[in-house]
Amino acid sequence: MSLLTAAAAVAVLLLCAGLRAVALVGVGASGLVVMVAAMWWALTHRGAPRVLALVLAVAAPTLVLVQYVRHHVTWIAALSVALWLTAGMAGRLALVRVDRPAAMPEFPAFPPRQPFIIMNPRSGGGKVERWGLREKAEALGADVVLLESPGPDPVPVDVAGLARTAVAKGADLLGVAGGDGTQAVVAEVASSHDVPLLVIPAGTRNHFALDLGLDRDDPSKALDALRDGVELHVDLGRAGGRPFVNNVSFGAYAEVVQSPSYRDGKTRTIADMLPDFLAGHRGAHLTARTADVTMTGPQAVLVSNNPYGMGDATGLGRRPYLNGGTLGVIGVKVAGAAQAAALLRGQRSAGLTRCTAKSVTVDADRPRIPVGIDGEALLLPTPLTCEVRPLALRVLVPRTRPGVPEPRPSLDWRRVCRLAVRPARQPRGAA
Repeated sequence: MSLLTAAAAVAVLLLCAGLRAVALVGVGASGLVVMVAAMWWALTHRGAPRVLALVLAVAAPTLVLVQYVRHHVTWIAALSVALWLTAGMAGRLALVRVDRPAAMPEFPAFPPRQPFIIMNPRSGGGKVERWGLREKAEALGADVVLLESPGPDPVPVDVAGLARTAVAKGADLLGVAGGDGTQAVVAEVASSHDVPLLVIPAGTRNHFALDLGLDRDDPSKALDALRDGVELHVDLGRAGGRPFVNNVSFGAYAEVVQSPSYRDGKTRTIADMLPDFLAGHRGAHLTARTADVTMTGPQAVLVSNNPYGMGDATGLGRRPYLNGGTLGVIGVKVAGAAQAAALLRGQRSAGLTRCTAKSVTVDADRPRIPVGIDGEALLLPTPLTCEVRPLALRVLVPRTRPGVPEPRPSLDWRRVCRLAVRPARQPRGAA
């Protein structure tokens, strides 16, 4: 199906446009490359050069469209693009059937007798109060503690200390309603005492909850696990002795979030600071090493608890599994507009390095560097080692939940052709 549709797209160009098909494709590709290069120029400059680059980024695809209209090939280009998109969707579907990972196994779980849940009332813009999470949890027999005391000047509470004290008093489950950073702290205590963790997605993004298959639109549904739940056994990461459930970031992004102005104006701060980081005028010179790969001078490094998908734009925010026992490592090094345009090649781009490892050590030309651990901005000493602890964490989840979104593999036409010629074996772990 995928190859036939791709062939149809080519046929439409050749039959309807003739020799103009070559120019048609060339003009479109050139416009895309110019647009990406202009966007890179806008990110790495300020003032008038940035404005001119943004104008060029808009003008490039506009001029391509004008040329198509002028030569009366707009409908041909639109039909060909539609066929290519259909071919791509069919090709991805074929690869999904082959690459689909085995689902994370579920283990029987008894309802906890003495659940203890920590809630952050400020997390996610006040989701704890909005969804009545405290009242619903207490109605199910949970002991609930808020992270902040009431009053105009709330006093932060020691999260790890609260969790350890609760376990010492007999808690057989630790729950947390808050952001990923708070969840990681409680997860570390739960792991060290071998009690299950209950994740309530009351944060802003809730990436960990997404990859656990929880309902992020209604955080109160996570409480269903207290009466009808199953266990997942997942990995837990550590970076410089600190736990993380999602990822650790180094380089440009980690530097930007350290700015005092970041929380009040994220977009403005990023636009103001990125040019110096991307052009190499600011920031530490990083080196990231695994057992098999060394990255020298990357502008950004992301180390994740299990690898993120890379098949599409949304893949960077999703992990198809959390029990693989490996870290995902992504490094980006772009020296100019040409390399920025080359990122369109995805994983085959020279500016993008991707691998997996049991541990990653990040060093720098400075004794301390900014690091983002599950979104928390920290300043930590170098070298800093990230490790994975396989199946270190038991997580209690509702038996009925949305589930993990199906991953999208990268569209590899060579593999699609091989699948068309030779049927693939059934994916490992499939029924």
